[in-house]
Amino acid sequence: MTDAPVRRTPARPVRAVAVVVPAHDEEELVSRALDGVDVARRHTARTHPEVRVVVVLVADACTDGTVAAARAHPRVTVVEIDARGVGVARAVGVDAALDELGVPSDDLPLDAVWLACTDADSVVPPGWIDDQLDRAASGADVVIGTVRPDFADLSPRQIAAWTARHTPGRPNGHVHGANLGVRASSYRSVGGFAPVDLHEDNVLVDRLRDVGATLVASDVGEVLTSGRRDGRTSGGYAGYLAVDLLA
Repeated sequence: MTDAPVRRTPARPVRAVAVVVPAHDEEELVSRALDGVDVARRHTARTHPEVRVVVVLVADACTDGTVAAARAHPRVTVVEIDARGVGVARAVGVDAALDELGVPSDDLPLDAVWLACTDADSVVPPGWIDDQLDRAASGADVVIGTVRPDFADLSPRQIAAWTARHTPGRPNGHVHGANLGVRASSYRSVGGFAPVDLHEDNVLVDRLRDVGATLVASDVGEVLTSGRRDGRTSGGYAGYLAVDLLA
């Protein structure tokens, strides 16, 4: 990892977006997630026709029908690995997406590429990519988005507790890999996602904050995520819903 500071010159316009989605045994939810990403991609194609968008799903140690479901989406590149770690999966996805874009090159440098991260159990809204592009154009190096659990998965008591802690229009700045954006040059400057099994998103944002990156919290592109309490990793958002929310 390098300690080189994030750029201080005016932000270069984003000309490409790489959407990265890690997945581990998500056959029941992955199609819904990729449908949402495709709606957002098509929305951006109308509003920002100059911006190319690629989507990479990383199927990590999947033993179910996740890969087949993902490959049914023609605009999604599927990469299979056996790392059993979300940090590695996200990093592999970023590398694969940048390779697909041919980045870096004289025509498309790293600082003209935006990385948009979400999860295979989550659904992004139609304007999700657009909001991140707008923040990037205003100088953001990192966009920390909000998530909302699917209330159909929660008890009335959990819904009340979650609602009491969240005020629309006032993003809390909590970091979620299901809704995180970062300029590719900033991402590379701190070494990318760490090969850890939990909180890889927080580790990345902490590193970016330490080198002076411009962080912006936004709830405009709020992402709907699974409200299950039995997550694919120990702890994480599922652990928060199961334990911390009602603590």
